[in-house]
Amino acid sequence: MIIDLPSTTTSQVNRKMVELRERGGAVALGRVLTLVIVDDDGEHLEAHIDAANEASREHPCRVIVLARGSRTAAARIDAQIRVGGDAGASEVIILRLYGPLASQGQSAVIPLLLPDAPIVAWWPSSGPKVPAQDPIGELAQRRITDSAAERNPIRALSARRKAYVPGDTDLAWTRLTNWRAQLVAALDLPPYEKVTGATVTGEADSPSTELLAGWLAEYLKVPVRRVKTTTAQGIVSVELERRSGVIALHRPDGKVGTLMQPGQPTRRIALHRRNTKDCLIEELRRLDPDEVFEASLQGLDKLASGAVKAAKKPGAKKPAKAGA
Repeated sequence: MIIDLPSTTTSQVNRKMVELRERGGAVALGRVLTLVIVDDDGEHLEAHIDAANEASREHPCRVIVLARGSRTAAARIDAQIRVGGDAGASEVIILRLYGPLASQGQSAVIPLLLPDAPIVAWWPSSGPKVPAQDPIGELAQRRITDSAAERNPIRALSARRKAYVPGDTDLAWTRLTNWRAQLVAALDLPPYEKVTGATVTGEADSPSTELLAGWLAEYLKVPVRRVKTTTAQGIVSVELERRSGVIALHRPDGKVGTLMQPGQPTRRIALHRRNTKDCLIEELRRLDPDEVFEASLQGLDKLASGAVKAAKKPGAKKPAKAGA
């Protein structure tokens, strides 16, 4: 069910939610959190709402979408309420804010928050420089950004590192889960030797590649070289050096990885780039600070730069942005 409320107020939206609850049952019953999505209004907004709807099937929640419209328009709020089959296992409230209201999302959100439920803020596109100091971020226990969606992903990641506050996280980090799991599993096999160095190769502006290298540098306490490439997207390969030889995990096509290590047969591993829905589901599983993410951010200072591999041919177009 979709209900449109043009030129409305948050009080009217709240009354409509109460009316729906009385007419159709306790809509808010069983909601475990409130997810606030902050983004500019546009075609991409529906994709973010769809990801939240899918995530709600594992984490039933109220989704409040702050869609910032034209700041030069007259001040008004156009609201839309989605429940039932149009909202997954959640209830979705979309607030399109125009004029001066576009920068006053906090006052629009507060009346609609679920009582006594954790709040998670998600900026799927361009996030604030300091999420914890953003008016919406101040309300939230967890703040999710996506450096890969920024105009300059590496600069955005650097800003996240400088402004980190417990509770912050980034989907560029979540996309690394499968890579980290495979590398840890490889080190659990004999021979149990100390890693003496590492090389991480990936796209020049891939924040996930940077974070993976930072994670290795912080926890292995060895020199880590970050090599940039223009021949593939996201993370391309990781090599861990040991006395008996190199553990190498290569994924040149963005789909299937090849794991090679001394004394073990070569294995092919599914390493597809994770989509936003899967990353969001994983992030909503925990509401406490992610200490490993924080440590990996600090590890970025320990990286050594490598040469760019296979420079791009003149006139070649840059491939579309992708995840890890």
